[in-house]
Amino acid sequence: MTTRFLSLHVVHPALRATMAFVLGLLMSTLAAVTTARSATLDDVVKLLAADSFSDTDAAISALTTSGHPAAVPILEAMSDRRLLVDRKANKLVISTGAARTDAATGAPVTGAADDATVVRLNNRLRGRIEAALASLSFANPDPAKRLAAVEQIAKARNIAALPRIEEALKSEKNTDVREALTIARATLVLSDDKATSTDKISAIADLVGRYDPDTMTTLRTASQSAAPDVKQAAMTAIASAERRQQFANVVQNFWYGLSLGSLLLLASAGLAITFGVMGVINMAHGEMVMIGAYTTYVVQETLRSVAPGAVDSALLISIPLAFLVAGAIGVAIERGIIRFLYGRPLETLLATWGVSLILQQAIRVWFGASNVQVQTPSYMSGSFDLFGLSITYGRLWILVFTLLAFLALLAVMKLTPLGLQMRAVTQNRRMAAAMGIRTSTVDALTFGLGCGVAGVAGVALSQIDNVAPNLGQSYIVDCFMVVVFGGVGNLWGTFVSAFSLGIANKFLEPVAGAVLGKIAILVLLIIFIQKRPRGLFALKGRAVEA
Repeated sequence: MTTRFLSLHVVHPALRATMAFVLGLLMSTLAAVTTARSATLDDVVKLLAADSFSDTDAAISALTTSGHPAAVPILEAMSDRRLLVDRKANKLVISTGAARTDAATGAPVTGAADDATVVRLNNRLRGRIEAALASLSFANPDPAKRLAAVEQIAKARNIAALPRIEEALKSEKNTDVREALTIARATLVLSDDKATSTDKISAIADLVGRYDPDTMTTLRTASQSAAPDVKQAAMTAIASAERRQQFANVVQNFWYGLSLGSLLLLASAGLAITFGVMGVINMAHGEMVMIGAYTTYVVQETLRSVAPGAVDSALLISIPLAFLVAGAIGVAIERGIIRFLYGRPLETLLATWGVSLILQQAIRVWFGASNVQVQTPSYMSGSFDLFGLSITYGRLWILVFTLLAFLALLAVMKLTPLGLQMRAVTQNRRMAAAMGIRTSTVDALTFGLGCGVAGVAGVALSQIDNVAPNLGQSYIVDCFMVVVFGGVGNLWGTFVSAFSLGIANKFLEPVAGAVLGKIAILVLLIIFIQKRPRGLFALKGRAVEA
């Protein structure tokens, strides 16, 4: 016990001496760092006091590499022309309105020299400041700000930031930021004349598969390199990116075609039922679509004034209301006008055209002739990327909604008594009447159902098109094309026809343009009808075949 106590007593002074030495070393290091920072700011003050663009450029570089906590505020103040150089006091002053603060300490400055001058800048120096601020933002805890900083450096081609990018790549864990860092590093390496061919080929490999304008510009510049291996690698990367983009364009056009087809299907399904069962050419069908869109607007404005927090629910509430409103107007039109004109197709066409003009003018009187704004719900805003394909949530939800509405319509036609009676009247009106079916009631309900479905289509169209009194006129011709091409009265024919015409239209637009594309579709449709007058899927029945 005595021996152990003595050994500790002997070691203890040595331990104290070691701790004193380490503490002194830490204090010396801290003092050196403080002195270095102070010296760095003194150098910056001297450079800025020289009042030359070259010295200011050197001062920006010194601030970027200094690690001083005031570097970012100083650079921001310099960019906003709020940084003053006080030559007498040998310090930098940041001006914020009437207040002035010491740039190094943040302490208020009173009685600053009147001859303190604002740091002069030119466009090149402003770009250098932006790149410097972006470089200093790498340590920001917010991934979005780090991503913006990386993109800014890549855009500015600030080669001096390459070491900081390589350092950030070692510790970055966010996938998006890491990808941006990789692209920025590759861009800067290819922009650096001092980089070796091996480094440039490695950088080109990091850019393979990308087709954005900045990347393609970088690769095309690299393809003009004097080094044959770098030139070949760049040309190979460009060819690969172009092939990938061509495939992406095909997929994107196919998606746009599906989106357009879903709209055509939703707008044409009601017309297929009306035209197929009743043989009525309803020129007011487009106005039923317009009424559905305005119903959405009315519901939205009502909720905004009564329950502002429930505005996002306006679209869901509008679906059944639009169906009921448009359906009720359809029943009223059938009972008040169309039932007196059966068997007289020309008069029916003119009468429904007159109704469409009346409905358009009524909307102009009530809501005005200009467009009304229908708010997109939060769950339908934005987009996402799927294998390089940009898909908006709005169009995706409309596609899903269209398919659900089509299935619901099929269920009504196949599983309900009304659907059975409608199909019976479609196939043979006289026989259906002989079997006790009240064909006049079926006609009214059928016309109302078709108009109601058109109203639901208006709800969907209000999210991607201008809601105006002439909204329906933009789709009426396309709706008749879909119905005739698919087969009058055949829902599955309408389904195939809508998506076929939508996809064909989107593939023709890039080649022939929007107007010529529609004309080409119409010409092809006329040729097709000459060969198959009853469309893709012709109805069967004694009355039809007669």
